[in-house]
Amino acid sequence: MKPVIFGLAGAALSADERALFTAARPAGYILFKRNIEDRDQLRRLTDDLRALDGRADLPILIDQEGGRVARMQPPAWPAFPAAGAPFGELYDIAPASAIEAARANAQALAIILRESGITVDCLPLLDVRQPGAHDIIGDRAFGSDPMRVAALGRAVLDGLKRGGCVGVVKHMPGHGRAAVDSHMELPVVDAEAEALETDLAPFISLKSAPMGMTAHVVYTAWDAELPASMSPLVISEIIRGRIGFDGFLMSDDIDMKALKGSAAEKASAVVAAGCDAALDCWGRFDEMAAIAESLDDMSAVSRARLDRAMATIASDAPPGDFAALVEKRDALLAYA
Repeated sequence: MKPVIFGLAGAALSADERALFTAARPAGYILFKRNIEDRDQLRRLTDDLRALDGRADLPILIDQEGGRVARMQPPAWPAFPAAGAPFGELYDIAPASAIEAARANAQALAIILRESGITVDCLPLLDVRQPGAHDIIGDRAFGSDPMRVAALGRAVLDGLKRGGCVGVVKHMPGHGRAAVDSHMELPVVDAEAEALETDLAPFISLKSAPMGMTAHVVYTAWDAELPASMSPLVISEIIRGRIGFDGFLMSDDIDMKALKGSAAEKASAVVAAGCDAALDCWGRFDEMAAIAESLDDMSAVSRARLDRAMATIASDAPPGDFAALVEKRDALLAYA
């Protein structure tokens, strides 16, 4: 198995993709709007990926956050609220109700994902919003108070698990101070290490999360040269050490403009730095082939982390009643 999570080019596997994926056996796959047409097509695609791989617990990922980040959209699937405004506003009035609303929302979200054969949602964001930061995080985050972010993030992880999906805490060790969009350029955060403790706090609280995703951000207090995703120091001393995270760690998408080099070079760099897998989202066949050629097989330690993460949703418990969960969420949010 190769330490990479691949995207796909379209709504069905091509013959070339089948051959490559069969030979490389990537750790998992991630889906985007270009891969999704309707309910029946999406289920055929995820069933096809699972049959090709042979793993019942194959990680099939998606970024289905709600709000402006949603790959599965109406009318085929219902819209979900963003993290920030509705849950944050309710938290100001009634924290316990906000936590319960976030849990119900995440469980309902997981139910529609599992119905489509998706097993991992890249959620929750544990980024702590800071004044003057770029809006790429914005209302995707739960707010600027680390305790609030951790409490609502924990509820999301719990709701996803109840609905049958693994959650991914992101973007470690914190994207909330970035002044530019890492999709477009490399953010550099010059805050002192003491100030960065605020950013770390939610991740420390949820260090037992099954999966995590790194940030393509330079933190000069820790490593003035390399972004976290490529920094052995940040991954070993901050993410694995200070935070104490021992779950399955993937990079953010290596195609983002924050990182330099070829696709194969970037994939090799994030894995060499300590990520368990590189995330390569765009489904460009030549790049995926080069990545597969450049990477050694996944280490035993990383494979064990992946297996542990996927085992967290191995349950015979029913995922819940979607309509009842949405009704509960909406009734709670109405108090905000």
